Amino acid sequence: MIEVREVTKRFGHYTALDNVGLRVAKGELVALLGPSGSGKTTLLRVIAGLETPDAGSVVFENEDATGKSPRDRQVGFVFQHYALFRHMSVFENVAFGLRVKPRKLRPSEPEIMNKVHALLKLVQLDGMGSRSPWQLSGGQRQRVALARALAVDPKLLLLDEPFGSLDAKVRKELRQWLRQLHDQLDFTSLFVTHDQEEALELADRVVVMNEGRIEQVGTPKEIYEHPANPFVCEFLGDVNLFHCRVQQGRAQVGTLAVDLLKPEHRRASSALMFLRPHQMELHSRPNGGPHFRARVKTINSARPLVRLDMVTEWGEPLQVEVSHERFATLALAEGCEVFVSPTQARVFVNEEKRRAEA
Repeated sequence: MIEVREVTKRFGHYTALDNVGLRVAKGELVALLGPSGSGKTTLLRVIAGLETPDAGSVVFENEDATGKSPRDRQVGFVFQHYALFRHMSVFENVAFGLRVKPRKLRPSEPEIMNKVHALLKLVQLDGMGSRSPWQLSGGQRQRVALARALAVDPKLLLLDEPFGSLDAKVRKELRQWLRQLHDQLDFTSLFVTHDQEEALELADRVVVMNEGRIEQVGTPKEIYEHPANPFVCEFLGDVNLFHCRVQQGRAQVGTLAVDLLKPEHRRASSALMFLRPHQMELHSRPNGGPHFRARVKTINSARPLVRLDMVTEWGEPLQVEVSHERFATLALAEGCEVFVSPTQARVFVNEEKRRAEA
């Protein structure tokens, strides 16, 4: 188990990490997800030993590792831009960590040969050991970087935006491959990303960070379906945001009203309502449930779901996604008006106002 205990890290007057705590179980694949400047890379570097925290500690398997060097922590690190040695062959890049070990710990030359060839085969680069890094594609170079990190048998593998410099198709292929490799080898790893889809698809658990703090930790399903606060809800995927007033136990915007489930939230005067584009149904007439009218502005049907840019009856923009079949059934066109029924709405009351009014 890896533990981060109440870690704070400052750079001058800027606080990159603010009393952060996190546990990573053996064999987990955990994503650190957040916008630029949220502290995710700093946290990764503190765990690796590349940065020293101003307060708090890092514990590896119940042993304080805060003062240990990266080498003594037995951490493998994969960078976004590969960081391969251009003057070395693919084979020598992978072998580098083994060759620089202290003499007492260094494997024999035959052992190095066998291990490097086995790793190249594992990362699907068998027979490419004699090539130079510049002769490889971006995806192949990232596989070399991963093989090099795995060569030293790390206790923990850390990846900093490992697919950020690759095109979308290669990035998707590599993350699927990394998930399969992780399950095959059963190593423990953390990876940094600002790509929500990547985190939700690849990780066992996701750590959502913002402004040096952890906002929420959970499985991809938990954080997507049950976001802890407005930041997590808005950060994870496309969403429509409406500012609501709270009246008679309901969050209301325009003609739409949603019941507040927690009695204490009903004392608030305002709230935020989040509607995801695919969590709304369109009808040609009211269907009896909560609904509002909206007018279609533009239509984008060159995608798995038809995306409609609309305007609500109270004048705010709205994005809705419907199936091609539903789109055809409704015979939608630009300028037409429909009734919108949310199938799921996330409502967060204004906590500061609620506390003041309590």
